[in-house]
Amino acid sequence: MTKYQFFTNCVNWPASDVHTDGGLIYLIDDAKDITRSTFLKHVDRDQMRALEMDLGYSVSRNGGLTMSRDYHVSYHRSKLHGQTVYLFKHSAIEYVFTSNNN
Repeated sequence: MTKYQFFTNCVNWPASDVHTDGGLIYLIDDAKDITRSTFLKHVDRDQMRALEMDLGYSVSRNGGLTMSRDYHVSYHRSKLHGQTVYLFKHSAIEYVFTSNNN
């Protein structure tokens, strides 16, 4: 199974694709909640670890707060222009993973 790759977050989203049919607004509105476990089955783990570190999370419980223990982070599946995508939401910012880097 091909792992979904990090595409971008909503802050850096191409402006021309925010309000288009099937674009960012649709993706956010259509998102379905999933578990972290389901999310991790589909995305590239190395990219996810790097994002967790960039966001300031610890890599182990002994070192501080891990993303897996942060109840403010949520995980979702949605569609971007008809293609399934996976995303997590952290501090009201969506981080989107796609299968083909749209």
